Amino acid sequence: MAEITTQTQGATRLIRYANPPRHYMTAEGTGLMLAAVQAAVADPAIRVLVLTGTEDVFVRHYDVSEIVAVGEAVRAGQLTPKDFERGGFADMIRAVFESPKPVIAAINGVCMGGGFELALACDLRIAGDQVPLIGLPETRIGIFPGGGGTQRLPRMIGEARALEFILRGQTVDAEGALALGLVNAVAADAVGEALIIAAELSARGAEGLAHAKRLVRGALTWGLVDGTREEQHGFYAVLKSESAMAAMRDFLATGEDIAR
Repeated sequence: MAEITTQTQGATRLIRYANPPRHYMTAEGTGLMLAAVQAAVADPAIRVLVLTGTEDVFVRHYDVSEIVAVGEAVRAGQLTPKDFERGGFADMIRAVFESPKPVIAAINGVCMGGGFELALACDLRIAGDQVPLIGLPETRIGIFPGGGGTQRLPRMIGEARALEFILRGQTVDAEGALALGLVNAVAADAVGEALIIAAELSARGAEGLAHAKRLVRGALTWGLVDGTREEQHGFYAVLKSESAMAAMRDFLATGEDIAR
């Protein structure tokens, strides 16, 4: 049975997924994760989300038996392509990706298939240095990454590398993931490192971070003219926020250099 546990540390919400013994993602687990993410996003006291797993698994992968059941429903004409655009795993991934608050994946263990697609939807990824398997092995069983993997991975590591990685169903360890650019950092304690970064981000203006995240996300889909216009409008909006003005006034009062 899938289970979500949450812990609040300061302005950070740590969301931990478990589904022993294999720690697959399931429809039940997807719903629980979606609810936990939505609750954290809606809580004004929470500034950063950290997602992680339990034991030595982040999320092993999506439960293949459930995918087979969905396939049978498709073949029976009970589902249409529209049914795949909303609901279930797609909604959960979208909630993580579109969260205005930073989301960090603390990859504490095995992270493949739908589990890695969940990590790819996060803003930052920190892998534990003992993690043995990170990847998208779906083509090994006749399918392909269907939770955003084919779209997010090329934007992250380039088309050529992403094609090889996905077509061959490759997996790598933590250091291999770092070398490919799949994760931002490798640490002895992925959760501990993620919480340090989360505390750093929590001390910064929420409006500024939200606009920065939205604009960077859109940079690869907007044209340059539209993107810079969005940036200018966003800069205007953030200057209207009290947190941004207060942070700049505090900085000026210190007389320090911003690079320090």
